[in-house]
Amino acid sequence: MSTTVRIKKGADIKLVGEAEKSLEKAAQSDVFAIQPPDFHGLTPKMDVKEGDEVLAGSPLFHNKKKDNIRFCSPVSGEVAEVVRGAKRRIMEIRVIPDKEIKFKDFGAIDPKSVDREKLINTMLEAGLWPMLRQRPFSVIADPEDKPRAIFISGFDSNPLAPDPDFVIQDNQELFQLGLDAMVKLADGAPVHLNIKKGTTALKDMKGVTLNNVSGPHPAGNVGVQIHHIMPINKSDVMWYLDPQDVINIGRFLKTGNTDLRKIVALTGSEVKNPKYFEMRMGSNLKDILSGGLTEGNNRIISGNVLNGNKISEDGFLGFYNNQITVIPEGDEPQFFLTEGWLAPGFSKFSLNRSFPSWLMPGKKYTLNTNKNGEERAYVMTGEYEKVFPFDIFPVQLVKSIIVNDIESMENLGIYEVAPEDFALCEYSCTSKIQVQKLVREGLDTIMEEFK
Repeated sequence: MSTTVRIKKGADIKLVGEAEKSLEKAAQSDVFAIQPPDFHGLTPKMDVKEGDEVLAGSPLFHNKKKDNIRFCSPVSGEVAEVVRGAKRRIMEIRVIPDKEIKFKDFGAIDPKSVDREKLINTMLEAGLWPMLRQRPFSVIADPEDKPRAIFISGFDSNPLAPDPDFVIQDNQELFQLGLDAMVKLADGAPVHLNIKKGTTALKDMKGVTLNNVSGPHPAGNVGVQIHHIMPINKSDVMWYLDPQDVINIGRFLKTGNTDLRKIVALTGSEVKNPKYFEMRMGSNLKDILSGGLTEGNNRIISGNVLNGNKISEDGFLGFYNNQITVIPEGDEPQFFLTEGWLAPGFSKFSLNRSFPSWLMPGKKYTLNTNKNGEERAYVMTGEYEKVFPFDIFPVQLVKSIIVNDIESMENLGIYEVAPEDFALCEYSCTSKIQVQKLVREGLDTIMEEFK
């Protein structure tokens, strides 16, 4: 039975630099990379070495703790380099692509006729399984589990997020095929597809429970949707995935090829011509960024401004990211009368009406990374509660994480949240606390207790 969810707590941060509804096919990168740090909790074990030839869909590495979860190359070509960081941690596996991509053929699959075990094994072998994540903990789903439900958030409410109708409008057949696969994996459990008012590309999908969600960000976060539709208990496991990953799974089922593509929104105030690009997973971003940014010291983010990752201009698209955002770094001195602490603040955004800009509700802002302060004593202000649409006490939960009180964490609802759900809390934090990092540490502590 469908559900209507109205989120009241939250905030939409309106930024300059929304992508125009024009799609350009990005030139094929001269190097691709899969980055193990994209997959939290993963201990990678290499299946290839530098100089090996691979096909698109050939394994590059697997999870040391669960060796059936494989991570495959998005292109055919030569393994060029295994980039390592501190303590020899594997950061990137780079592949130089062939001019014409060759695919490992897994054979087309009809998700309605294949059995569940066969579907799981094929997805594992083809490197598609990492697209499925689970709550609690927001990590790659365990293929041995049977989820209580599968959730797909059909929209993203983060600042400058891609428009779902524009992204999905030409891929509805593949999306439906991917949904059929999710129904098979759910094994009788519900598959929830959550859309916002006005979304047309997904409203006619079949075989799933279609829910309507409205309200400000974080209404598009799957954790918020799960909390209001089917709250998580300690022993529950929910699976979730991104709409574009549903499309990629559908494409795989139709063709038998691990042909992983994404439509990526290049956004932000420092982008000269914000628009959409179609590119392969793991693409190098140098070609679409070079010459397309304004002069100055810019912050390039793989993802959105609230929970994306800082990258360089020749960095790579993150596995779970559908957006690149470029904003000013904000490290230049500000004259206190015009832009500093005594300025009237017409160009500044505030969640609590500190500046007169709240009188202009449609205004879009050019914001930078400057925190305008430093970390200080953690105090009760009530700011978190204004933007946190869970029936959870956010400050008390964060404090229980700080003191490592596992029982309090569980009682206060840590199983229902992920770092992204606290992104607005971190943005509004008077004490400048890195709340998302703390929540991640708390979840890791609980995961260790589960072992």
